[in-house]
Amino acid sequence: MMKILRYTEVLYLVVAILASFKMYTLWRANEDFYLFAFFAVISIGMYFFRRHYRKKFEKRKQDNNS
Repeated sequence: MMKILRYTEVLYLVVAILASFKMYTLWRANEDFYLFAFFAVISIGMYFFRRHYRKKFEKRKQDNNS
């Protein structure tokens, strides 16, 4: 279960990086890039949200095992 939570964190970072790259290329071409900026910001936020809760679950599991 914990491995899946770590993989989703990495997945959100990958989405943020890809969206940021696409946003930059659209920005340089003077096209609308706002949708990809939105995806990048949301993905980064979800990364930190998932990371926070994964650590919380790990701590809770460690406290229950002790």
